[in-house]
Amino acid sequence: MYHSDLIDRAIAERRGDEGRHPDSCPALVLNADYTPLSYYPLSLWPWQTAVKAVFLERVDIISSYERQIHSPNLDMKIPSVIALKQYVKPSEYPAFTRFNLFLRDSFACQYCGSPDNLTFDHVIPRRLNGKTTWQNVATACAPCNMKKGGRTPEQAHMTLKVPPIRPTNWQLQQRGRAFPPHYLHETWRDWLYWDIELEA
Repeated sequence: MYHSDLIDRAIAERRGDEGRHPDSCPALVLNADYTPLSYYPLSLWPWQTAVKAVFLERVDIISSYERQIHSPNLDMKIPSVIALKQYVKPSEYPAFTRFNLFLRDSFACQYCGSPDNLTFDHVIPRRLNGKTTWQNVATACAPCNMKKGGRTPEQAHMTLKVPPIRPTNWQLQQRGRAFPPHYLHETWRDWLYWDIELEA
């Protein structure tokens, strides 16, 4: 669980925009309903993409950095939060990738809980015709994967913490909210709802 002081520290590091290089001024991208397109990875666009979208009238500027860009005909603050004008409907299910698998399993071994040396394990081994699918693959640390070998969890006397499932995109995004990025600009805070402990 992330504490609010970690969030505050990350925000403090992002202040002082005036001297910031434009390349370190990404824009947080919100859908037309003002929710982030993605929590993990956080939906960010480079400043050039954000400015181009503004001029193409595809987004509204919600907040800006103090940092400005200049051209012969324009002085403009770099957008820090933008919202799409047209709603983008997210797909129901995410791609089956190693990263999404680790995110589904909270970046922890599903046998011992370790966050180190992560790989993936076929619950029903491939030698027993186990498939490489969401429902048959779990995050495992290398030692547990070696210990289990080509056996089922029952044969290896190992217990999965949570049976593997095919997650929806919504479930992955909810899981991603437990992992704030290492930096947050102060203008992003009103649009992001990380899993932090609230102070009484």
